[in-house]
Amino acid sequence: MSTTKSTAQSVAKGKVVALVYVSLDGVMENPAWSLPYFNDEHGAYAHERLFASDALLLGRETYEGFAKVWPGMTDEDGFADRINGMPKHVVSTTLESAEWNATVVKGALAEEVTALKERYERDILVYGSAALIRSLIAEGLVDELKLWVHPVVVGEGKRLFPDGTETSKWTLAGTTPFSSGALILDYRPTGE
Repeated sequence: MSTTKSTAQSVAKGKVVALVYVSLDGVMENPAWSLPYFNDEHGAYAHERLFASDALLLGRETYEGFAKVWPGMTDEDGFADRINGMPKHVVSTTLESAEWNATVVKGALAEEVTALKERYERDILVYGSAALIRSLIAEGLVDELKLWVHPVVVGEGKRLFPDGTETSKWTLAGTTPFSSGALILDYRPTGE
């Protein structure tokens, strides 16, 4: 009896990994408040996550903000080259087309993202994009939720999970503390 796997069975399925900056009071909007906490440790972690990914999945607002800034950026560690060169998939009902190595995802979210997971072997990274993350969670499509908690209370702004968000349960898979006082809380869906 042969124990060899077919090529199709051995290909890893991509995971949707949401990496979100949040304040102690749950605000994620306009994270300029995170800048005082950014240091070499933060940079190394961000670099590791980006380079573990094959593609970005973004909501329209995050895409438009990134597309204004990143194409003109360069750096010595290759982060800008990586983010500029990798494929981007933008979930939007209003965009007709996208630039910056991006395509617009317009079909049924579950079908489109499931197809992306089959297409890529490594992570599909979601930055920001609160409404998109909530929709992905509702569809059971987020494989890892990494909350990058900063030790600051912002007081107001868009929250990742506003009042009325549908209940979902998560298991803590690990933590990554930083000397700045920030902390990554790494969650996985419980499947309940």
